Amino acid sequence: MKRLMILNGPNLNLLGVREPHIYGTTTLSQVQEACEQHAGELGLELTFHQSNHEGQLVDWIQAARQSADAIIINPAGYSFSSVAILDAIKAFEGPVIEVHISNIHARDEYHRHSKISSAVTGVICGLGPYGYVAAMHALAQMSKK
Repeated sequence: MKRLMILNGPNLNLLGVREPHIYGTTTLSQVQEACEQHAGELGLELTFHQSNHEGQLVDWIQAARQSADAIIINPAGYSFSSVAILDAIKAFEGPVIEVHISNIHARDEYHRHSKISSAVTGVICGLGPYGYVAAMHALAQMSKK
């Protein structure tokens, strides 16, 4: 596994200012910088995207079938509502790790059950922005098996 695509869903462009008591003060650009640094250390080619639009995320997942060996996705609010993203992930043949900055299982009723989780290889939640790095290391370990 050499090519990794990281996808971020709606409102993650507001990390650092949106509900810092839940998501912290780390910005999405800081998350991207950390991911790029770790990608270099792990020998991975990384693409990193964010969109507030469901169709754009679906397009990137579909494109990943040709351009990526693995996906890390933080679907954000679409975790709880998007059958379209779920179906696109089902068509991707490589490993997919779902990441959530907060522990969704400890959240309110609307933010507890991810539809996406049923189609992914693994889920990391509640580790803050470090969850992205943990997912990258998990994928690197998976590729060694």
